[in-house]
Amino acid sequence: MATVTLKGNSIHTSGSLPKVGTKAPDFKLTATDLSTKTLADFKGQNLVLNIFPSVDTGTCAQSVRQFNKEASSLKNTKVLCISHDLPFAHARFCGAEGLENVVSLSDFKDGSFGKTYGLNLVDGPLEALHSRCIVVIDANGVVTHTEQVSEIVDEPNYKSALEALS
Repeated sequence: MATVTLKGNSIHTSGSLPKVGTKAPDFKLTATDLSTKTLADFKGQNLVLNIFPSVDTGTCAQSVRQFNKEASSLKNTKVLCISHDLPFAHARFCGAEGLENVVSLSDFKDGSFGKTYGLNLVDGPLEALHSRCIVVIDANGVVTHTEQVSEIVDEPNYKSALEALS
């Protein structure tokens, strides 16, 4: 269990992020076209998992915009933007913003991604949503970087995540 804050107030997660150097746990998430995506669908590609509470908040929206901008220059890399938001909310946001360099995925069906990756919030006003995290996975499926953002309203460290890809 990790402790993070929301505007200075402590809240807790359901576990810990996968350890750097370990195989990334598989997942099952829903894409904006309502298809199911798993880790195997991205086999052989570097992945940046941009995980957040809701695309309808300023910081979460900014992280999607920033990674969309950065992803356009990355070779063999996909940025997966993951939350509990419905796939329709992801599609609406990316469509309205013209964002085409990220893959939006939802954990709304059973929440198994958040449980498996140990990042569900278990108390506080955002209980049951995802905490703000970054997980970088290399083309071999190995976790090369993680960040549990300690204050949920803060943006992740984009530079560290992108450096983990090189």
